[in-house]
Amino acid sequence: MSVLDALGDFNNVDPKQFAQLVKGAPDSQLAEIMNSPQRKTVLDTIFSRFPELFRPDRAGSTNAVIHWNITGAADGGVDSYELVIADGKCVLSPSPDQDAKLSITVGPVDFLKVVSGVGNPMMMFMTGKLKAKGDLALAANIANLFDIPKA
Repeated sequence: MSVLDALGDFNNVDPKQFAQLVKGAPDSQLAEIMNSPQRKTVLDTIFSRFPELFRPDRAGSTNAVIHWNITGAADGGVDSYELVIADGKCVLSPSPDQDAKLSITVGPVDFLKVVSGVGNPMMMFMTGKLKAKGDLALAANIANLFDIPKA
């Protein structure tokens, strides 16, 4: 199954399958998906899974609002999502309106790679493909707070 085929029923693709699909897909195919009408469905589904993949045992006393900004929207804009980590829980906020402790800005293809465990966020940061503003210690630790599947 290709990433494009999986879009037909993306909600039924589990995180491990998604990681394998992203790993096996060329960047051009990932870009095609993120430039298609399916972009919002893909992003909404990924962000809806963050609370399920959250690891409270690793979060300790972490309390943070994290804004994810995915560039390259059809209108040239950005899709923004807000995750609130507090009291051992992670909640996807309906709208990103709180002050962020950390804001992450990344292109659509690199975003898919980061959330599927295929891309190295530290290397992306070092090369400017991923930008982090705010609490950089939190940015460095964010992958540890979630059970990110490995392909």
